[in-house]
Amino acid sequence: MADNSKALFDFKKKIETLKKFRGRGTELVTVYITPGYPIHETAAKLRDEYGQAANIKSKTTQKNVQGALERILNELKMYKKTPENGMALFCGNISEVEGRTDIQLFVLEPPMPLNTQFYRCESTFVTEPLEELADSTDTYGLVVMDGKEATVALLQGKKIKIIKQLNSTAHQKVSKGGQSAARYSRLHTEAVEYYYTRIGEAMNAFVGIKNFKGVIVGGPGPAKHDFVKQSPQNYQLKILGVVDTGYTDEYGIRETLEKSDEIIAGQEAVLEKKLMDRFMREVSTSGMAAYGLTDIQAKLQNKQIERLLVTEGLELKKFTVVCGACKKEKIVYGESYTPQDCSCGGKFEVKGGAGSKEGEQDVMADLLALAEQQGVPVEFISKDTAEGAQFYATFRGLGAFLRYK
Repeated sequence: MADNSKALFDFKKKIETLKKFRGRGTELVTVYITPGYPIHETAAKLRDEYGQAANIKSKTTQKNVQGALERILNELKMYKKTPENGMALFCGNISEVEGRTDIQLFVLEPPMPLNTQFYRCESTFVTEPLEELADSTDTYGLVVMDGKEATVALLQGKKIKIIKQLNSTAHQKVSKGGQSAARYSRLHTEAVEYYYTRIGEAMNAFVGIKNFKGVIVGGPGPAKHDFVKQSPQNYQLKILGVVDTGYTDEYGIRETLEKSDEIIAGQEAVLEKKLMDRFMREVSTSGMAAYGLTDIQAKLQNKQIERLLVTEGLELKKFTVVCGACKKEKIVYGESYTPQDCSCGGKFEVKGGAGSKEGEQDVMADLLALAEQQGVPVEFISKDTAEGAQFYATFRGLGAFLRYK
């Protein structure tokens, strides 16, 4: 789980950075090159696009597009062949100041093979293909049901998405006055079959999903077994297993996941839950776990850490702030900084201004770099699971297992 999590974390972080840029018109250039595609052919096509850009009506947009293409062409000269997983190049004027030009080039070599190739000029960089790659995790369908209600959900990586909740229209199987037992039994059977058909139709949402592995059915009572036996879902959807749960709502979905260890032992959400259970146990009993930035930093320096746990997307920075009036300085840690009042009546602002190298240090990047240098595996914990959300809320998204105390 930890082997490529650092690469994936960095990859996702770069995607989020690219998504923030906005161009003034369609002047941000995106180029995707698939593995094995000849660099010289891509360069030839981009030279053609450079010539076509002369037809752009806006002289400013024309200048910026051609400037971006020129930067990309110069970059491609550095490559004899396309990288193993392909590459994506993003270039354009990212200046937020009207009339000022700041053409920047970003080159990404994804941790998994690109399957898309194109050239595009938009007002934003086109990152969707990279986002799809970043989310290319195993996916499972989860269904919890009894004779009265059902919940259909999708488990993608560590995220659970509720697809549909249904109720049965079938009456309880008892005789009613004025109706023959046989007729009532037939109506009941038809209503149950219709209920199962509706669940099967809701499961159609799973068809065609990338990396879909199959469906796990859970719930109290015998209805789930009858449903699996009748198999009203699309023939492409394989039932991986059936588990007993006490609920048929969202809690039942999570209960199904907890009881499916043997069925999907290598699935990310299952692995993460085991990891979080172990961390909570170590914190409360043996003490072979650490949390808090200061303690983690010290133990990493002392090479005591066996494995580092970090919430996905955690931005942890060290801010050197100075009061504009009395010039007093202090250090503040956090994901972001909001100006604070000083006892002298002034305000503490980030030294050198927001984003300055003098006043803002990326502590998270430094921690990850040190962990990588020491060969310490890094596990990235999602906020989308109950355990991951608790880890972020209680331990500020940073923890570790220790080799020794």
